[in-house]
Amino acid sequence: MKIRQNVTHFAARTALELPVVGDAVHEKLVDIHVSVFSGWADPEHRDERVPHLEAFFDASTEMYLQALREDYDEATAREITHIVGTFDFHRHGWAEMMEFPPDEIDAHYERHREFFERHGVTPEDPLGEFAPEDGLPEATATPERLDDGEFPHAEGGFADDVYVEDGDGDTHQGGQDAPEDVDVRDAPGARDD
Repeated sequence: MKIRQNVTHFAARTALELPVVGDAVHEKLVDIHVSVFSGWADPEHRDERVPHLEAFFDASTEMYLQALREDYDEATAREITHIVGTFDFHRHGWAEMMEFPPDEIDAHYERHREFFERHGVTPEDPLGEFAPEDGLPEATATPERLDDGEFPHAEGGFADDVYVEDGDGDTHQGGQDAPEDVDVRDAPGARDD
């Protein structure tokens, strides 16, 4: 999968594990992801998907932290959360929100099978043990969208590894090393009152 990586991602990683500021950064990351993906959603169903997305991204942020605790690098840990997002979108037929095409679902699952199996994650159960106790808020499925074959945000051809687009717009295979001078104040939500 192709993702972006810059100093903001490394700052967020560091900030998430800190007391007090970690909660603010967590909340801001959820807000950012909800804003982006609800912006991609079919306008007819956008508003009803927001509670589902809020709960999903709250849980997937915990998944990200767990992947980091298991020594996955930042790019791979974040990629895992984007993969499970596409699993969820595919499961609901939200084709316009998927980040890679449906024919790459199995390949992405296989790459991270050990992590996914350890935590009960499957394409049909994208959050596994990270799912909220009461489940996710329901939102209308649109399975017919999958049949249309329109996946405007899906970028194929990156199923064999994590690919990172850096701040200069260059794409590299594998994540970057964290800069030595990461300032947690660069994390989204870290400077909010």
